[in-house]
Amino acid sequence: MPKSVISEGKTTTEAISNGLKELNVSKDMVDVKILEEHEKRSFFSILAPRVVKVELTLKENLQKDVARETRHIEKVKSIKTSKEALENGNERVKQFLDNFVSKCEGIEYKIEEDYDESFIKVDINGKDAKTLIGYRGDVLNAFQVILNSIANKNSNEKIRVILNVSNYREKREKALEELADKVSKTVLRTGKSITLEPMMAYERKIIHSRLQNNKKVKTFSVGEEPNRKIVISKI
Repeated sequence: MPKSVISEGKTTTEAISNGLKELNVSKDMVDVKILEEHEKRSFFSILAPRVVKVELTLKENLQKDVARETRHIEKVKSIKTSKEALENGNERVKQFLDNFVSKCEGIEYKIEEDYDESFIKVDINGKDAKTLIGYRGDVLNAFQVILNSIANKNSNEKIRVILNVSNYREKREKALEELADKVSKTVLRTGKSITLEPMMAYERKIIHSRLQNNKKVKTFSVGEEPNRKIVISKI
């Protein structure tokens, strides 16, 4: 994939659009520089058409970006925490959840440590548990941040808490894999890149993993957290 192209059009919008088609990317993935904006004279026409010339440059090395993001996720997973730290963090989380659940009806939880993977897993279930999921898991993810803060209070070691509510994580993973398959087919049919909605790092990893063996499309991330998005485009 070229890092930059120079394209022309009758208007700035048309010139940019032509360049985006050539690069096969979306506008938020490039820097735009207007090179020329003038009246192009034609020997055969008194009414010379207006021509705008622009240069579009990719904002980043997209392939390295995917690798960097994957390495970051794997690095987080590889962090080892002592058994004592996990047990102390577990106790802090348990005390908080006991108090939380006592004030809620129709909610129960199960908590356990995973010493091999160095994290605390919390499963919340019950008829009213789904209120803790929110839109696309936003409440669940916010609650997970709270539990992580509680687990790490006064701890010298990093403790990870993974929260699941009514098997939402498994359902979300399946939905993302189906989305990846559906969007990749659309990209191949239309030839146009598609930018997905902002996702968390672990969700973007699911999309990347699902399509990494697809030889006809490629995936990469753009933007900054928490609005980082995945782009699926044709190779």
